[in-house]
Amino acid sequence: MGFARTCSVALVGVEGVVVEVQADLEAGVAAFTLVGLPDKSLSESRDRVRAAIVNSDAEWPQKKLTVGLSPASVPKSGSGFDLAVAAAVLGAAERIDPRVIADLVLIGELGLDGRVRPVRGVLPAVLAAAEAGYQQVVVPEQTAGEAALVPGVSVLGVRSLRQLIAVLTDEPVPTEEPPEDGRPDAMLAGLLVPGAGIGTGLAADPADGPDLADVAGQHTARRALEVAAAGSHHLLLSGPPGAGKTMLAERLPGILPPLTRQESLEVTAVHSVAGILPPGEPLVRRAPYCAPHHSATMQSLVGGGNGLPRPGAVSLAHRGVLFLDEAPEFSAKALDALRQPLESGHVVVARAAGVVRLPARFLLALAANPCPCGRHSLHGTGCECPASLIRRYQARLSGPLLDRIDLRVEAQPVTRSDLLALGGRAETTATVGDRVREARARATTRLAGTPWTVNSEIPGHELRTRYLVHPGALATAERDIDRGLLTARGLDRVLRVAWTVADLAGHDRPDTQDVDLALELRTGIARGIPAMTGPRP
Repeated sequence: MGFARTCSVALVGVEGVVVEVQADLEAGVAAFTLVGLPDKSLSESRDRVRAAIVNSDAEWPQKKLTVGLSPASVPKSGSGFDLAVAAAVLGAAERIDPRVIADLVLIGELGLDGRVRPVRGVLPAVLAAAEAGYQQVVVPEQTAGEAALVPGVSVLGVRSLRQLIAVLTDEPVPTEEPPEDGRPDAMLAGLLVPGAGIGTGLAADPADGPDLADVAGQHTARRALEVAAAGSHHLLLSGPPGAGKTMLAERLPGILPPLTRQESLEVTAVHSVAGILPPGEPLVRRAPYCAPHHSATMQSLVGGGNGLPRPGAVSLAHRGVLFLDEAPEFSAKALDALRQPLESGHVVVARAAGVVRLPARFLLALAANPCPCGRHSLHGTGCECPASLIRRYQARLSGPLLDRIDLRVEAQPVTRSDLLALGGRAETTATVGDRVREARARATTRLAGTPWTVNSEIPGHELRTRYLVHPGALATAERDIDRGLLTARGLDRVLRVAWTVADLAGHDRPDTQDVDLALELRTGIARGIPAMTGPRP
């Protein structure tokens, strides 16, 4: 009788749980039983593993075979357990030494011919293995670069089960020929899932992406865009059609600073699980950009799907930008579902199959017209929308949602001089991006030793007790609170924006002008603040 065990990883959302794969051979009628709460795709691994072992020139044991996945209470899905099941069966059959695979973590799908196919979620799976104390993992060769991002883990990439058997038994490793030049590699099909990324994509390199200099005029909106990027503040752009709201939002990712190492790992893990991680780019270094269509459902925004929930748009935009164009056209349920992740930075999705906690710390950018025809804010253009219709249209963005938006800016129609560049070419993405990086560096230095990295994450209590503004700088804000123009949450958000404005201006702490500018960007009421073109004296 033979027994062997090895390990694999089950993914629950973007978090991994190490699973022990045990194989037991007993005398009796030849049969293959798989237990441990597998789903349909995992149950089918019995046929894949049997064919892969036979086609790898290994003998299939003609005995009663039981494979158990422990802990049995954790739901297990996907084909990534195939490699571990095959290794456990070969260990129980003494084709390989069971002691060699006892401390290995194996992740990968098996083809019927024995080739090892890549699967999604390798990075979070290897992270979970490393946190559990495992130091050696075996993954498909195509995802070895992704697995190698985890420090302290030895990674072995294999192209076939035949290669794995040779490595574990100290035999000559056979050469698996890659596809001929010009032919697509069918093995990469498991990494990219069509339709998995809902209106999302990795932001283009600022040098190749759209330039902020292409936007004519919109000086106030450009200033709000810079403040939003510097402090990761949520932004609402309202105004008539053709004013440049979408152009501005599409250029927001270009002025964001590159992701830190920890942020890159977080974003890469989400994209890997979602199946939108580009092959050949194991580490995401730029902030992602997600722009779903206004017909998107609540489940597609916050996460959902059959069985355990999968990442939605808020998670795909983690550490990046979530842009909702034509925001009032989204369903009220979908918009209000954003309220909790805007505050907490994560989303907890509960389904009958389980509860999943997904990261969702994103910068929300909204674009909206003032009325259904879009001409309500213009003079002499003949807006015929009834007042009641305008109120209903604007009420689609609920008060609680708007209260969580730090910057609310109206994009004015572009003048002839701005459109024809009579006033000179506007600042480029590179120029604005440099100022944003300098402001982020000041905030990082100030917040060193705290759990926060940008001004928008600082709790209100800390803002009022630890990070104090200049004496008397809150006079205007206090009057707005008394007049009902500002809520308690709104004051906290004004203080966060004021710190970002101070960082952009090179101030040690916000003064009266910084706070007034933050109030102007939130309430839309002019405070007589001069244009911000760089550090003020």
